[in-house]
Amino acid sequence: MNLASSLFPATWHWIMLVLSIFIVSRLVRRAPWRRLLDSSQLNLLLGFAVGLTLLWSLRAGVKPGLSLHMLGAMAATLTLGPWLGLLALGAALTGITLNGALEWSAWPINFVLMAAVPVALASVIQRSVERWLPAHFFIYIFVTSFAGAALCIMLQGALASAVMVAAGAYTADFLLSDYLPYFLLLGFSEAWLSGALVTLLVVYRPQWVVSFDDSRYLLNK
Repeated sequence: MNLASSLFPATWHWIMLVLSIFIVSRLVRRAPWRRLLDSSQLNLLLGFAVGLTLLWSLRAGVKPGLSLHMLGAMAATLTLGPWLGLLALGAALTGITLNGALEWSAWPINFVLMAAVPVALASVIQRSVERWLPAHFFIYIFVTSFAGAALCIMLQGALASAVMVAAGAYTADFLLSDYLPYFLLLGFSEAWLSGALVTLLVVYRPQWVVSFDDSRYLLNK
């Protein structure tokens, strides 16, 4: 992730800019802003933004313009909900741009691929688990939080790679051999990060986790 602007032609940057404006406009209209009147929720959002900024600053390079780091998208989505989770990831992306790790011209394409796409994937995974599997505490923790986080980052890596191939940034052979395999390792790390964080919050501050409901996951279990 942290894709460099030089990887993409101007057309792609304009497309991603339009998509970013559309996504941000929907975020402004649909985010549950009233929840942030609660100081604990506001502090939680800011904590995610700062924590993700630091996490995204710890990255490993694979090739010029390519780097790898964990996302935290599933934890943010489960805890804050999709719209505020997207806000937290967008703020983190702005943070690493301000500290010079990313060019401003690359912000839109990274916002779409590193924030909007992972949050959308995390939301779909969460809803799919809720629909197809029993409502049980261990399923919420181990399937949604742990396995779902790993699946989310691996799917995000595959989609980002597909976009880079379509834009002519890298060949499919290179990404398949020297980039995508690392997402298996990232998936394992992402699973532990997300699962551990969500578990701690559910145990000690369940009221902070918007996707967790005592009556659904614990009552009469």
